[in-house]
Amino acid sequence: MSRETTIKNKLAILRPHILEVIDESTQHQGHSGNPDGAGESHFSVKIASIELDDLTRIEKHRVINELLSREFASGLHALSIEIIPS
Repeated sequence: MSRETTIKNKLAILRPHILEVIDESTQHQGHSGNPDGAGESHFSVKIASIELDDLTRIEKHRVINELLSREFASGLHALSIEIIPS
């Protein structure tokens, strides 16, 4: 299963009505952990979920990072998060 699919599956617990996951790894070719740009190491996420609405910005990011902690431990190097109000 691709890391993109794994990220989508893990964030599905938040019941998002908008969820976009984009692999930006090729834009980071030559960076640490992604010398040839072929790894699934850099992603951006755009999400809107009522589950996040009552949290502060920091809390929202913490929830997402916690859900993806195993991905960070296994090669995910960078994650850009855009949270859209529900």
